[in-house]
Amino acid sequence: MIQINVTNGTLPQSEIDYYVAEAQKKYPDKVLTAVDLEVDGEYINAAYHFRTEPFERIRRITGYLVGTLDRFNDAKRHEEADRVKHTV
Repeated sequence: MIQINVTNGTLPQSEIDYYVAEAQKKYPDKVLTAVDLEVDGEYINAAYHFRTEPFERIRRITGYLVGTLDRFNDAKRHEEADRVKHTV
């Protein structure tokens, strides 16, 4: 369900539907969660909010690009534990 917020005035449902459809057309790979529509005289300021997509952090550890250490054998796990970790 998409949350619609209209501020500083009112809009007909057909115009709200238009802005929702435009957002879905412009961003087809994102899931729309909310639309903020601000009435500013003859203009409409539209702000779209999308569902955040989780991401997996990938690091280079002992020469390999990995997200987790679950597939490392004991030797690689010890090698990773013995690394010098630099701070930023």
